[in-house]
Amino acid sequence: MRILIIGNGMVGHKFCEKLISKKLPGLEITVFGEEQYAAYDRVHLSRFFEGKTVDDLTLAPAGWYKENGINLHLGDPVQAINRTAKLVHTFKGFVIHYDILVLATGSSAFVPRIEGVEKEGVFLYRTIEDLHLIQAYAAKAKTGAVIGGGLLGLEAAKALLDLGIADTHVIEFARRLMPRQLDETGSQMLMTTLTSLGLTIHTDTNTTKIIGKKAITEMQFADGSSLKTDMLVISAGIKPRGELALECGLETGMNGGIVVNNSMQTSDESIYAIGECALYNEMIYGLVAPGYEMAEVAAQEICAMVDKAQSSARKQFTGFDMSTKLKLVGTDVASFGDPFASGDDVRNIVLQDTVKGIYKRINVSADGKYLLGGILVGDASQYNLLLQTFKNKIFLPPHPEDLILPAREAKKDNGAGIVALPDDALICSCESVSKLTICQSVSEGGCETVDAIKKCTKAGTGCGGCLPMIKDLMVHTMKQHGKYVRNVLCEHFQYSRQELFDLIKIHELKTYNDVLDQLGNGDGCEICKPAVSSIIASLWNEMVLAKGNDTAQDSNDRFLANIQKGGTYSVVPRIPGGEITPEKLIVIGQVAQKYGLYTKITGGQRIDMFGAHLSDLPFIWGELIEAGFESGHAYGKALRTVKSCVGTTWCRFGLQDSVSFAIQVEERYRGLRAPHKIKSAVSGCIRECAEAQSKDFGIIATEKGWNLYVCGNGGSKPQHALLLATDINSETCIKYIDRFLMFYIRTADPLTRTATWLNKMEGGIDYLRNVVVNDSLGMAEQWEQEMQQLVNAYQCEWKTAINNPEIRKRFNHFINAPGEKDPTVQFNQLREQKKAANW
Repeated sequence: MRILIIGNGMVGHKFCEKLISKKLPGLEITVFGEEQYAAYDRVHLSRFFEGKTVDDLTLAPAGWYKENGINLHLGDPVQAINRTAKLVHTFKGFVIHYDILVLATGSSAFVPRIEGVEKEGVFLYRTIEDLHLIQAYAAKAKTGAVIGGGLLGLEAAKALLDLGIADTHVIEFARRLMPRQLDETGSQMLMTTLTSLGLTIHTDTNTTKIIGKKAITEMQFADGSSLKTDMLVISAGIKPRGELALECGLETGMNGGIVVNNSMQTSDESIYAIGECALYNEMIYGLVAPGYEMAEVAAQEICAMVDKAQSSARKQFTGFDMSTKLKLVGTDVASFGDPFASGDDVRNIVLQDTVKGIYKRINVSADGKYLLGGILVGDASQYNLLLQTFKNKIFLPPHPEDLILPAREAKKDNGAGIVALPDDALICSCESVSKLTICQSVSEGGCETVDAIKKCTKAGTGCGGCLPMIKDLMVHTMKQHGKYVRNVLCEHFQYSRQELFDLIKIHELKTYNDVLDQLGNGDGCEICKPAVSSIIASLWNEMVLAKGNDTAQDSNDRFLANIQKGGTYSVVPRIPGGEITPEKLIVIGQVAQKYGLYTKITGGQRIDMFGAHLSDLPFIWGELIEAGFESGHAYGKALRTVKSCVGTTWCRFGLQDSVSFAIQVEERYRGLRAPHKIKSAVSGCIRECAEAQSKDFGIIATEKGWNLYVCGNGGSKPQHALLLATDINSETCIKYIDRFLMFYIRTADPLTRTATWLNKMEGGIDYLRNVVVNDSLGMAEQWEQEMQQLVNAYQCEWKTAINNPEIRKRFNHFINAPGEKDPTVQFNQLREQKKAANW
């Protein structure tokens, strides 16, 4: 049977995968794609501007099609279909016969009827070629605009920001952003967040004309206002590609979509349509998950023609839930079920935090039993569980608000909600993988790692949002079958991080190679190398690049600096407590001016300097060290800053000297390596100007001394720190912090923040208080001694690096031409400062 597929996008590629997985003999598969590139990930297209290449986005390696017997023709669009003779004619002159034809032509960008839309500087945001054109033109643009406030429009706006166009505008015809997914309040919250990132949002705005002689210079709007801009990206929606179907006489809808039945057959029984070109029940599905479902349905239907034994396994397409979870310009946005449900039969439960930019709304049936839908903005961590609760009509808990309240969520059993789901609950929507399939891959297939489950079932290989649920199901299934669940580091070490920590200490191992030789196997990987290096640094506090550990470090530790976009590095000296002399400020200015560095005062009371060439780093560090600075460890999984207010030094409300104590705390724990970065703060009174309760450990002054809070977290999943001890003196506070940090360093998994560590700890804050304050494990004295040994072993890594000739060699960009700079790094101006040209 000759199967011919028109279109090599994500859905067309998925259809090939589904067809091959059936392992039917006698199939001859041919694919025609109009782009020059093989199928790539359009969902994450904007990552192209974050440094990803076409190869990174490609869905299959170059040889995959040939290895699977697929004849792939790229850059050769099909121009006509002869249904009578069952032939297709291509641009390059091929005339190919088919038995079954599958149309996976996808969609094109919808272009509104705007006068002047053909002018230079106006682009679409749809393909890799579009991105190349946008990237090239953006180099000479200072102002940019995007028509479209939906998913792709906001992604396009982010792309312009990434390309250095700080003055970027979003033009949306509707009254709010993402009107199909968000209500008025959710949209306003998203708009506030996007505005804070530098975007200017124009809603309820209709573009009528594009002005400029040859290239765009201005946009004119229906209300008479206008906007001057150097370039415009149009991302106002999609239009199904049904031209070929229309020309050959297939039934199409008013919008151009190709009409299909629930087997994905068109009006011609030999022709199928899948993805965004298919019109099912008057609906075009613009998400990848329903496209993948269509691919599976079509593949099963076609295979049943060849092998009648497969007829019983056939499924039909009956529509698809359009619930979705996205990350827009770094902000979580999700909606599920009926996000706008209201009325007498509905109760709305809303959580709104304007400080942290979080909005959550769930719609519950009037009797409180069922979840009807909801909206999540700013934090969508509960999305998967909420979606499955809605889809499977699971009874809600007595207090439905617990589903979205983070403080109560921290006390819940993370696995309980997953376990309650029915077997047919779809855990992975992208690949249509059920809970039962995942559990059986563990119990019957022997898959006892997430990677093994991914390979076996393909669950989690799409957007990846279901991976936490997959892990919970795996652990639960293993426990059900009486298996001891070992949280091993990776395939090269059959130990958990905690077990490795103790073994490395017992055997006094001080290099990654020694640890691998004595405790592991194989050559190691990107998971275990930085984790083991972190343990070694936490135990011995030696120079991280000493004794052959350099190749085991992650990319930032390897050069004692954060690598930035454009291939340059940042230099962040330590400024304890945020206190700095005028003389040191002058030195920072002189160094930044001498080496052409971009400078910025951070929220952590430090001054960052960006744009340093690799070969300049030792010279920059040398001048800073001479002035009394040292490494701020901004590149390491270590203590970053201890933020402070001015306390009794200046503030009329201050109860204690917060600045002096912050300096004491930062200088004690500087350079301390841990499973993840650590942040701290000291506030001089309960007005909390240093925001101590959002830190890994925070200290707040009282009239009697200090209150100590632990396990807070800012960032994408904010969580308030919890009170560990009250009214303690400075000496006791330091002791408790010593014990707390050593307990965390010894027992946390790799890349686990203190907040997550506490959330998973049985007994929670009460157990932690027992261990740290009451010394229930009898470890307090030993931990204090171990911390003091680390404090005594501290050294400035910058100073050690520039004084060690062997380490210093690594900072030559070209081995055979020391001092020569990377010629690919270029700069342009941004607000009167130098800035890397491809940021």
